[in-house]
Order: sequence, then C-alpha cells, then structure tokens
Amino acid sequence: MELLSVIRRWHCRDHLPIREIERRTGLSRNTIRKYLRAQSIEPRFQVPERPSRLDPFTDRLRG
Repeated sequence: MELLSVIRRWHCRDHLPIREIERRTGLSRNTIRKYLRAQSIEPRFQVPERPSRLDPFTDRLRG
C-alpha cells in the first residue's frame, strides 16, 4: 500500500512526529502507530462480497 510507505518514510527518514503525519493524512494517531509497529508491508482487511442492485436485470441489460 502506498500510504503505508509514505507514513513510514515521513516518520523514519524525515523524523516527522505522529501528530504531523495525522494532520497530513487525516488518519487517527492510533492508526498511524499501528501501521508503524506492524511488521507487515500492507494492512490486512477483507472487503465483503456484496451483490449488485443490477444483478436481477443482467439478462435484460446484455440483450
């Protein structure tokens, strides 16, 4: 994830405090701390499968 690498760069290389990173990104301080402590490259989360409202009408739309 691109944002995670930017957060790490600002904190480690540019020595920005977490509050300044919070202002620049709009993320909470707890989230930024969690990203900095994590050893993974990108945060893990799952997007649930959601049916589309147009699913009942796919045959008509294709025709």
